[in-house]
Formats: sequence, structure tokens, C-alpha cells
Amino acid sequence: MKDKNDTVIYVGKAVVLRNRVRQYFRKNNKTARIEKMVSLIDHFEYIVVNSEDEALILECNLIKKYRPRFNVLLKDDKTYPYIRVDVKADYPSIFMTRKLQNDGAKYFGPYANSGSAKEMLSFIKERFQVRQCKNFKNKDRACLNYHIKKCLAPCMGYVNKEEYHKQIDQIMLLLEGKIDVIIKELNQEMMQYAEKQDYEKAAEIRDRIQAIERVSEKQKVSNVSEHNIDVIGLYKNEMTVCIEIFFIRGSKMIGREHYFFDDLRDMEESEIMAGFIKQYYFEKEDLPNKIMMRFALEEKETIESYLSKKAGRKVTLKSPQKGEKLKFVEMAELNSKITLENKLKDKSELLLELKEVLQLENLPLKIESFDISNMAGNFVVAGMCVAQKGVIKRNLSRRFKIKTVVRTR
Repeated sequence: MKDKNDTVIYVGKAVVLRNRVRQYFRKNNKTARIEKMVSLIDHFEYIVVNSEDEALILECNLIKKYRPRFNVLLKDDKTYPYIRVDVKADYPSIFMTRKLQNDGAKYFGPYANSGSAKEMLSFIKERFQVRQCKNFKNKDRACLNYHIKKCLAPCMGYVNKEEYHKQIDQIMLLLEGKIDVIIKELNQEMMQYAEKQDYEKAAEIRDRIQAIERVSEKQKVSNVSEHNIDVIGLYKNEMTVCIEIFFIRGSKMIGREHYFFDDLRDMEESEIMAGFIKQYYFEKEDLPNKIMMRFALEEKETIESYLSKKAGRKVTLKSPQKGEKLKFVEMAELNSKITLENKLKDKSELLLELKEVLQLENLPLKIESFDISNMAGNFVVAGMCVAQKGVIKRNLSRRFKIKTVVRTR
């Protein structure tokens, strides 16, 4: 849909285009948002494709390209950290990355923030003797990590591939959340060393088992029996919508993320959720087996089909009605409500405090602040930062070159 300036204001898809368009021009049951959109429509443009999958992909690409004002827009452009294991190498390295590549390596994540990924990586380097050097090659002598028992020095030929890969397999079990399997293997290994009276090595493995149990306990989420799912909660008030995602991997919650959308109060929750899921998951490489939410989506089968083809395995959208799965969706919804309330609370309290300190009659909804810089009185430059309703607006920032300075006494 385009306005009189030929600007795209809405992108949608339909099996029967005539029926879909007629919905927008009915006299009854139109929200304020739809009425506003219809009032701006000047003409339509449409593209015919061969399948619903193609229509779904095209819709997302056009929304991403034109960013129409009446579509749900995912503005967040952050990338999430993953832990990469180069399983194809003779002596694999393990490190954190934000770039997923189809290079044969194993990627574990996503982690909601770099802190949790770094914590796991630090634990692995502390408890497993894997190489930490970036440029692996034969050397004249072993590095310090070997002497403090944090590396097996494969660069010096002190360990064979089979023994080294045994550690890598255990690390991957840890990252997949298969704690019971790895602890069982380590217990067997510890007993073997104890029988050989190699008590120092047995004690080292015992300490590793205890450390794994501790890190596993920190990650547990009660009453979650799923292994690879995302749980999405949605909450909206009169002005803003908050969507919260919980990442569950290997029956453990590894993190969460939230997103805010303004000016969607007249849009149905299921429509907001459908728009979010298409934009969010169609760009992701690491897809869960299951996505759980409150609302059943009209495009459920089409979205499932596309995501399953993209992942190379079955991906399902679920709307649980009872049991522990429903409780977990309710927990995500509660967190989305709390997140939104905290965001609005922080802004309002900040503005109220500023109003009192500056003794203003009204809330300072828009604030412009300036900083002047110069070099010995020359090359005078001013920087301006703008805040609206308590939020920094980077797109309104400006830099001014000051050519004339009027001095007053």
C-alpha cells in the first residue's frame, strides 16, 4: 500500500488478494490504526509469486527494505554471542563469536549477553586443557598454559588426537546441556585413574565433576522438560508493546532478550506476534526446535514450513493450553510486563526528579544539551545531544562549527 507520495506504508500478503484488501475497507470494526492507514492509501502495488513460502519471504524482505510505518518493525540490529568449536580441526580451538558461518564448525548459543558466554568460556578454559592459542603450529617449546596445566600442548606433540578429542567431546556435551552423560563418563574415568593409583589425576577429574555440577545448577530452570525451545511473552499498554524471549537449550535457560515497539496499541496481539516472529527468525541461523507463545497464528503452517526448510529439521510453533508449558509462557508474559513497567517507571521518575531540581512548571519531555570545545580559542565546535521523554535520540544529535563568537561583558 502506498500513499500519494509513492511511499510504502504497509506490506502484506494474501492467498486471495481481493478478500484481504476488502477487510481494510469495511465500514465497521476498524481500529484507529486501520482507519489512519486507509485514509493515507493512494494506490496499491502487488507481486504474484508461486507459493506461500515465496510470499512469506518476499513480505519480510520488503518490510526490511521499506520499513513501512504500519507494519511491525524489528529495529534491534544486535547480534548474539555464540561459542564456536572447530570440530573439523585436528586439535580444535574454542572461542566466542558473533558471526555464524556454514564452515563445518559447531556453534552453541545464542547467549543473551557476552557476559554469560564469556563466563562459560572461562569455565571451559579453567577446567579443560584445550589450546588457547589462535595460530596453532609447531613450536620450539610449550607455552605457559602447559606448565600451569591449562593446555595439553598439542603444538609440541605431547598429546595425540584421540585423547585431545575426548576432551572436546566432553565440552560439547557440557554446552549441549547433557550434564548427566558427561558426569557419568568423568566418574568412570576418575575410577580408572584411582584403580591405577594415579590419585593426582583422579582428584583433578573429581574437581572437574564438582565444578560442572555447580555451573549446571546455576543454569537450571525448574519444571522445563524441553531441550531446544524459545518461549515468547507479550505485554502491551496504551503506548508500548514489550516482547520477551527466553532461550532454553538442553533444558537450561541460557538467557533472555526483550524488544519494545511503539504505536501498536490498536493492533491485535496475534498480528504483532506474527510480524515479530517473521522478522526475528527469518534472519537467524540457529533456530530452536520449538517456539512457544500464547497466541495461535493464522500463518502457523506457512511459517513452520519455511523455518523447517531453513533449519533442515522440523520447527514447530506451539500455543500450550495447560500444564508446565503454559506456566512457562505465563512466566515470559509476566517478565515482559515487568520489563515494560520498569522501563516506563525509570523514565517517569527521572523526569519528575529533573522537574523538581530545575523548578519547572511542566515535565521536560524534550531536552537539548550542548558542549562547546575549542583549541586555544580557535576551531570552536559545539555538540548537541537530545533526549525525548527520557530517551536519548541519537538521530537528533548534531555537530555545529561555530564561525563567529560575540563576546559580551
